[in-house]
Amino acid sequence: MAKKKHKKNRRKANEAALTAAPAQNGGLLGGLTRLLPARGTAQFLLGAAIGAVAAYVLADENIRGRLLRSGMSLYAELAGGLAEFREQVADIKAEMDAGQSGVA
Repeated sequence: MAKKKHKKNRRKANEAALTAAPAQNGGLLGGLTRLLPARGTAQFLLGAAIGAVAAYVLADENIRGRLLRSGMSLYAELAGGLAEFREQVADIKAEMDAGQSGVA
């Protein structure tokens, strides 16, 4: 009976340590809070500035066109890289299957 209580207490201590750890260092994205201003007025002004820049970029056709072209080229490169990766995986799988069946 004591063994079960010991395991249960140890499990509770481990769970408590895991749940308390993000509170100590802010978790995975805890460092992002240091980038933002602490006061509400400063946060509002930062949000307004970001919104103004976004509105300007989306309103200008030249900038919007360049952003779309660069986004499409990035997507094409990623899709091509993924296709190449799939081909390599298929080649490795075929080599492994050929090695297991004894065909050289």
